[in-house]
Amino acid sequence: MKLYGYFRSSAAYRVRIALNVKQLGYESVPVHLIRDGGQQLAQTYRELNPTALVPTFIDQNVSIGQSIAIMEYLEEAYPQIPILPATQAGRARVRSLAQFIACDIHPLNNLRVLKYLKRELGVSDEVKNEWYLHWIREGFDSLEKMLASSTDTGIYCHGDTPTMADFCLVPQVANAHRFNLDMNPYPTIVRIDAACNKDEAFINAAPANQSDAE
Repeated sequence: MKLYGYFRSSAAYRVRIALNVKQLGYESVPVHLIRDGGQQLAQTYRELNPTALVPTFIDQNVSIGQSIAIMEYLEEAYPQIPILPATQAGRARVRSLAQFIACDIHPLNNLRVLKYLKRELGVSDEVKNEWYLHWIREGFDSLEKMLASSTDTGIYCHGDTPTMADFCLVPQVANAHRFNLDMNPYPTIVRIDAACNKDEAFINAAPANQSDAE
């Protein structure tokens, strides 16, 4: 198995957690999103993943370039340690939480969006940071209510076992900390994030612990 990624990429971070929780060994192949004008834009990487995004996951002759799809593949191909609940309703809830974070929160504040705001639209760092904070607040306001109001929320986003929802949550919280978001309005998110970050699978997947960390 190979995982092409960038130490700070939220999407790659999610997959690293999933691989660690499932206790699957893999080779990490760094793709620096800033160096050399963005190594993801090189023709050699585009041949591997035409979207020029990370991560890209390789398992023998299988190549997948979207983090949620990668985690779904891992769950089906290597089910011994599950990352989705046993019940149909539980799986739907976890997928809903994971996709809300990955599809509705993260895309508005990922690196290429922030670079476009600054380089192409000419916004200041102050405006760029306010853009980030606005959308992460919007997302976390909803996510906190979703988690705090449900009896299905336990130690983790769903029950007392880490799932795909937690794998998506932790990188997004890490990003929020990087931009100095006030987390006091989100006690449930903070509690779940703290529980996750006591787990070696999460700790070992953290950006600071990657070979390409700066």
